[in-house]
Amino acid sequence: MRQTFDRRSVLGICVGSAAGAALLASGAPSYAATTTFKADLKGSSEVPPNQTAGTGSVTATYDAATNELTWSGTFSGLTGPAAAAHFHGPGEAGKNAGVQVWISEKGKPFASPFKGSAKLTAAQAADLMAGQWYVNVHTKANPGGEVRGQLVKS
Repeated sequence: MRQTFDRRSVLGICVGSAAGAALLASGAPSYAATTTFKADLKGSSEVPPNQTAGTGSVTATYDAATNELTWSGTFSGLTGPAAAAHFHGPGEAGKNAGVQVWISEKGKPFASPFKGSAKLTAAQAADLMAGQWYVNVHTKANPGGEVRGQLVKS
C-alpha cells in the first residue's frame, strides 16, 4: 500500500511547529541578574580610622530588573547605641562620601539585626556596581562613623 502526503499538510505542520516554538520561546520569562554584595564593618575602615571594638557585617542584593536594593546586617560592640546608619557613595575605600540611602530611620533608635530595601536611581546603581558604595554606622561618640565597610561583590 502506498501512502501519499499532500504538500500543503506537510508545510502546515512545519510552519505550525516553527510558530509554536517561537511562541513558546517568546513566552519564556526573562530573569534580570541580581548582584550580591558584602561589607565587613570595622573601625579601622573609617576615615580617619578609630579604635572601636565594634564590628558588623552587611549583605545586600541589587535587582537590576526592579532597581531594588535589599539588605540585612548586624553590628555589636559599639561605644554606645547606634545613632544612624547609611549607604554612602560614591566613594572608594579610604575616601568619604555623602549619604545615598538611609538604612536606619531618621530620629529613631537603630538596633541590630536590621534589614530593609530601597529603590535606586540609575546613577546610584552604577556607583554601587562600580564598587563605590560603603556602609557606615554612626554613634554619639563617633558621629562621623564608628564602623564602616566597603560593599564588594560576592
